Amino acid sequence: MGTFTSSLPQDLLDKLSSEAKKRGVAKNSLIEKALRIYLDQLNRADYARSYSKAGKDEEIMAIAEEGMETYLQDLKNLEE
Repeated sequence: MGTFTSSLPQDLLDKLSSEAKKRGVAKNSLIEKALRIYLDQLNRADYARSYSKAGKDEEIMAIAEEGMETYLQDLKNLEE
């Protein structure tokens, strides 16, 4: 595990200390969890943006529609 040193505004540090004490966890543990959640949310936002961008690309949409036609036909064939 690596070491990271940072400065925080006093109000944020006070909130961190208070929450860590209230939850009975170390401050670094609370920071680690918060950072993991935040980075996951950034990743999800990037993923959503890429889908939004792909939805505006005519070539990608044509490929997707072709794939859906094949998928729907496969489902129809399974029903028969």
